[in-house]
Amino acid sequence: MTTQAYLSIGGDFLVHGSAVLGFFDLDSTTVTAPGRNFLRMAQERGEVCPLGDDLPKSFILTESARQTRLYLSPLNTATLHKRAEP
Repeated sequence: MTTQAYLSIGGDFLVHGSAVLGFFDLDSTTVTAPGRNFLRMAQERGEVCPLGDDLPKSFILTESARQTRLYLSPLNTATLHKRAEP
């Protein structure tokens, strides 16, 4: 998704740009049964990482060294896309 070395995804958290698979709006995802199922399964596998106590607006899906992580971010997807631009 991005070629930047690191991307700030909320709070003090950074991820390697090449690991980012996508940014997703949490409200849009939780409206559908497949979206809720995807998030539930990620939670059960221990892949969900909240980035603080604020209400999350989006999630960032990453994969690095065959390990998938789903970061719950207080930032909206437009902000994340803007930060990912070169």
